[in-house]
Formats: sequence, C-alpha cells, structure tokens
Amino acid sequence: MTNPYAPPRAAVQDVADPNAWNVPADRGTRLGATMLDGLIFAGMVYVPILLFLLLGTATRRAEDTGGPIFLLGFVAGLVGFGVWCWFTTNYVKQNGQSIAKRVLGIKVVRTDGTPVSLGRLFWLRNVVNGIVGIVPFYALVDMLFIFGESRQCLHDKIADTIVVKA
Repeated sequence: MTNPYAPPRAAVQDVADPNAWNVPADRGTRLGATMLDGLIFAGMVYVPILLFLLLGTATRRAEDTGGPIFLLGFVAGLVGFGVWCWFTTNYVKQNGQSIAKRVLGIKVVRTDGTPVSLGRLFWLRNVVNGIVGIVPFYALVDMLFIFGESRQCLHDKIADTIVVKA
C-alpha cells in the first residue's frame, strides 16, 4: 500500500552533458600521441629502408654497386609511406584522429565542436605550420602555447581546432 501523503515520484533519466565534447586532451597524452605518431611513421617508412641498406651493405662485394638491394629498400619505404598515408587519411576523415590519437583516445575537432575536415588538418595544421616553421624558434613557441588555459598550440589556433578526449 502506498502512502497517500508521500511526495510524487518520477522516473528521471540521466541527460548527457551537451559540453562533453570539449574536454581538452591532457598535455601528456598529446605529447605521447606526437611521439607515437613519429615512431609509427619511422617504423613504417624508415626502418624498411634502413634494413635494406644494411642488408645491401653487408652482402655487397667490392665490385658490386648493390643497386637492386638499395632500390628494393627505397620501394619498401615507399610502400610503407603509402600504407601510413592510407591509415592516417582514413582515420582523419572518420574522426579527426591520427593513428596514435586513435590509440590514445583523443581527436581533433573545430573549436565549436564540429568535425574537422581533412583539408583543414592537412593545409592549416601541417602545410601552413610547416612554412611558418622556417622562422627560428617557432617550433618551440608553438609547443609552449599548450601550457595556456585553452591548451591550444599555435598550429591549433591557425587551424581553429582543439584536441579533445574522444
């Protein structure tokens, strides 16, 4: 029997926080993603080239130029670069993530929370930033901006992007 004097009861459901998309990624996670992306790129592109170069040098005779082995190393590096480009492009188009960002659970979005386009990531965050990177100490200043309240590096400000938890 229910108490007629008890307050009314209502079923309340949890409502998702509309601002949950903009939880900034930790600085350490961003650094880790940058380092991991570099290691992945090196492993897919530079390691095959170096292995074939070492193999070619070790098996080369004095009269041999080692051309085929070195060419094979170059081709292996190109194949690795192609595979890296394919994975990176697909992940960026799907969710604004590089390979390492996907592994570490962070992604790049526009400052208003909308998904970032592949063109914006490529041209503004990479190409324009690379051109400006010619300026001495720019890379250091770019990295130090992450210690600001918004946790945006200069390349994020150029591209109007932020890195958030996925």
